[in-house]
Amino acid sequence: MNKERYSRQILFSPIGSEGQERIRDKHVLVIGAGALGTGNAEVLVRAGIGKLTIVDRDYVEWSNLQRQQLYNEEDAKSRLPKAIAAKKRLGEINSTVDIEAHILDVMPEELVNLAMGADLIIDATDNFETRMIINDVSQKYSIPWIYGACVGSYGISYSILPGVTPCLHCLIDEVPIGGLTCDTAGIISPAVSQVVTHQTTEALKMLVEDYESLSHRVVSFDLWKNEHTSLDVRKLKKEECPSCGVHRMYPSLRYENQTKTAVLCGRDSVQIRPASRHAVNLLDISKTLENQGKQVERNPYLIRFKVDSLQIVLFYDGRALIHGTKEMKEAKSIYHRYFG
Repeated sequence: MNKERYSRQILFSPIGSEGQERIRDKHVLVIGAGALGTGNAEVLVRAGIGKLTIVDRDYVEWSNLQRQQLYNEEDAKSRLPKAIAAKKRLGEINSTVDIEAHILDVMPEELVNLAMGADLIIDATDNFETRMIINDVSQKYSIPWIYGACVGSYGISYSILPGVTPCLHCLIDEVPIGGLTCDTAGIISPAVSQVVTHQTTEALKMLVEDYESLSHRVVSFDLWKNEHTSLDVRKLKKEECPSCGVHRMYPSLRYENQTKTAVLCGRDSVQIRPASRHAVNLLDISKTLENQGKQVERNPYLIRFKVDSLQIVLFYDGRALIHGTKEMKEAKSIYHRYFG
């Protein structure tokens, strides 16, 4: 280990040389490579994490550049998947970190596979369904995770230790966390930075195993309104909780609770997942579309073409984003017309 590289972090007594060694031996899984994901990933890679796995289902767009700090204009021009662009930049920041990237829409089976061997999961998603899947995987496999969300100038964060703290399911009826699923109110970058600060500070405490210093509080704030709240939630742990209680069912891991379509947060877009994940030949599909008179843009990870006013993006796992509509019926019809 290059101690000079981390010398200022080692001088911080709660970390020190021993803590730095612990950080180097840990594996963090970041779910989402948007604003929170890129912020968290960069801090952890600069801090010398041993392995970082980053997962995202989307690609870089121009609207991302205002707050998603690892991306640049070329990424947006080429519609590079966020996970791939993030891995490239993170590797340039610290070549000693083992960085794994996955272009995936995380569902229970995928998350279980990704989480095995991880010491910590960081939530950087944009939807509540995925957060509840993270929560149940965390509880079932005893992997700590850190919840985070932001919208407008508002942000919220909470650290969860299985068997110790209340889980997210415990708090649903007690703490206002469920509404943060859509950024239609816009977002300012300082709100992102503030949530990342809370998440990564708590992450470092866990990685050096200083559990006594964890806050055990749901922290929320509104930077524009100059408001800050810190709520002690230790007494809210529920024995009857279906995720962490006495008779656990892990409801978000059950097949009947998993959706195959989703309206993407803050966008006139629908995501369609095939009934079973399977690789598709993007080159063959691209040629077929071009023979039908479609103008197709492509890179190694996706193809993009237009149908009337709709933009269609198909990924190599068979998943498609239909931009320009929130109508599930219309999106499904387009998907089956072109992709079976």
